[in-house]
Amino acid sequence: MPKVIFLPHQELCPEGLAVEAKQGDNILEIALRNGIHIEHACEKSCACTTCHVIVREGFDSLEESDELEDDMLDKAWGLEPESRLSCQIAVADEDLVVDIPKYTVNIVSEGH
Repeated sequence: MPKVIFLPHQELCPEGLAVEAKQGDNILEIALRNGIHIEHACEKSCACTTCHVIVREGFDSLEESDELEDDMLDKAWGLEPESRLSCQIAVADEDLVVDIPKYTVNIVSEGH
């Protein structure tokens, strides 16, 4: 079974977390099930960037992002070549190391 390793994040998981996952499991769902409350303002419909993560290891094992996800990612804070929306990532057959950015672009939670 592949593992998903969430790197430490000051607010969401200060110690980091490693969990086993099944192929096809969704990264956002794995995080939420394990107490890592990654924002997901659009309720997992690929309509915002609040669940943006960076896949530090295992990126090449993932299915490629589609055009809609790429368009959304263009608006994400701290975009990197291995950036993905966690609501769109399905675990493949390799371990993943996931980094949750310090900031998100969420107009609702920022009070604008």
